[in-house]
Amino acid sequence: MGKRSDRQGVILAVLFAALLPGLASAACRDDRVDLRGDWGQARFSVELADEPRERARGLMFRESLPRGAGMLFVYELPQRATFWMENTLIPLDMIFVDARGVVTRVHPEAQPLDRTTIDGGDGVLAVLEINGGLAAVYGIGPGTHLRHPAFDEGLAVWPCPPS
Repeated sequence: MGKRSDRQGVILAVLFAALLPGLASAACRDDRVDLRGDWGQARFSVELADEPRERARGLMFRESLPRGAGMLFVYELPQRATFWMENTLIPLDMIFVDARGVVTRVHPEAQPLDRTTIDGGDGVLAVLEINGGLAAVYGIGPGTHLRHPAFDEGLAVWPCPPS
């Protein structure tokens, strides 16, 4: 797929998300995350990595990742989060999120097979990995809000609606 068709796909995804009137009030699910910022809103289908073994494997050995998909790493408590790309075959954006569901840092375009430590900083409760370059395309950056059931309703700046 060429750059032009990639951009067209992203534009269509952004428009689709903007046109979904129920996105802001839709029930939360473990298999997706919603993001919002002054740039608009987006939704990704996610695999949840909330156990040590799942977090250790992450997206290693995968040859592709669908555009609207990602992996959400969730820790038991906020902590310093570090990653590397050993055995990871696709470039990824790593989006570090605090206990309130606020993006604190984005590491763009992590390089496949690189063993350099990527430090997300302290106070990280979750990390969203998506295809490299998508965070910039959408405008996802520090201050963006992420919604998922993993975030405590009393702390989250964008809590899940009551079911």
